[in-house]
Amino acid sequence: MSTTIPKEALTFFNKLHKNNNRDWFNENKAEFKAIEAEVKQCYTTIYNGLNTHDEVDKMKMFRIYRDVRFSKDKTPYKTYFGGSFHRKKPELRGGYYLHIAPNNESFLATGFWEPKKEDLLRVRKEFEMDADDIRDIMKEASFKKIWGSFVGDEVKTAPKGFNKEDKNIDLIKKKQFIFTKKITDTEITSPNFLSTVDHSFKIIRPFFDYMSDVLTTNLNGESLL
Repeated sequence: MSTTIPKEALTFFNKLHKNNNRDWFNENKAEFKAIEAEVKQCYTTIYNGLNTHDEVDKMKMFRIYRDVRFSKDKTPYKTYFGGSFHRKKPELRGGYYLHIAPNNESFLATGFWEPKKEDLLRVRKEFEMDADDIRDIMKEASFKKIWGSFVGDEVKTAPKGFNKEDKNIDLIKKKQFIFTKKITDTEITSPNFLSTVDHSFKIIRPFFDYMSDVLTTNLNGESLL
């Protein structure tokens, strides 16, 4: 089982970026498949590690083929690997993601990319009522060092039905609840990278535990499951 992201993954994607066409890819497909197999083993190692301290019921490594039907960019292949890890639902919420790309564009991501309308309203209502717990989680030193603050889309002033002067409006106006951690080429190909990933994902757990509790209860704290 591979435990290191191969440097060849980064060099291959740099070459693919310059030759993003079917003829070149088909000529080099055997090399790609060998690299892909190694990288998939790394994703599997991460999946197994997550399941020692969390409950992840699905891992998905995304295909290299781009869906170009509605895109102005008609290049047929992605120039990165992406893989996600889904927590066991309905009781556990949130997900993990690893993006592998050259030129220091790799990153980890966690959180909620496209929360359902009902979930988004429930979280906003929680923040409106009391945001002390989520702020305490985000202020914790190791959490802040690795994950920083929320990134993602937000409304300009206030969502419908909320007061733009609310003391927690900075949280209420979020449309996504995402954290990211940038990864350099040197870091991602280092021998201890998968351990770094596992540690980083462990640190996010208080946030996931909080959000899972919010999204499986009503505003009175009564279980919805």
